[in-house]
Amino acid sequence: MIKLRKNQYPKGEILLKKGISYWAFRNKSYEEAFAFAKEHGFDGVEVTLDRDGELTLETSDEGVLKIKALAEKYGLGLYSVATGLYWQYSFASNDAKVREKAKEILHRQLDIAKMLGCDSILVVPATVDENTPYDIVYDRALDAMREGAEYAEKCGVNIGVENVWNKFLLSPLEYRDFIDKVGSPYVKAYFDVGNVVYDGWPEQWIDILGSRICKIHIKDYVRDNRTLAGFCDITKGDVNFEKVISALDRAGYDSFCTAEVFPADNEGDLEAVEKAAEAYKTIFA
Repeated sequence: MIKLRKNQYPKGEILLKKGISYWAFRNKSYEEAFAFAKEHGFDGVEVTLDRDGELTLETSDEGVLKIKALAEKYGLGLYSVATGLYWQYSFASNDAKVREKAKEILHRQLDIAKMLGCDSILVVPATVDENTPYDIVYDRALDAMREGAEYAEKCGVNIGVENVWNKFLLSPLEYRDFIDKVGSPYVKAYFDVGNVVYDGWPEQWIDILGSRICKIHIKDYVRDNRTLAGFCDITKGDVNFEKVISALDRAGYDSFCTAEVFPADNEGDLEAVEKAAEAYKTIFA
């Protein structure tokens, strides 16, 4: 946990916690990941609901609670459940069966988060493509988030709508207004710092989203690259982390900052985690 100096940021003293995505650990069990995360100074781990592995849609409640017990064993916080399943099962699909599957995933994701003691989940609300017009995607995503908000409230878990490269919610103003239109305190923004560098400045997005932010993803990007290859090691790109931290202070954010990093093909299984831990020493100095 990082305590920032009172004279360093406008609103005084804020607490930010260092998190790491389970996706950063290649070929490692949750127990192995938790042990390594603790050793490298992280306060918590974002668990991931995947197609295969220890945490899937088929994992029993007993299996979920086993992961919780492992986190407690290593003194780590569990605070969010991410998933990539919404890329395949979109809330805005033209196929009603796919939309229904997305809702089933959302409910199970919320159930898992509640069992783990997480206060948030990560959701990709929809994807715009050549066969699904933007306005239709918007309305379907909005309806799905409003419907999901009811179950989220029952679980006491926030739905964090993430900004990703899905050709949707393309400005901070639209992002903010989408959250507001859902109209629930249980649907908020899961803001990814690196995902907006392609055509924006994350500190501006944070200022506009403000208290709507429930969780933060930390990664970096080289703006001039203009492709997926522009994502790079944290502190090696164009994110101005001093401005980002100042903006988080203005927003009153005091939760986990999750390094969402992935091991490159030419890296060791734990190298991405080691690099993130070193980068955090710089960002939160």
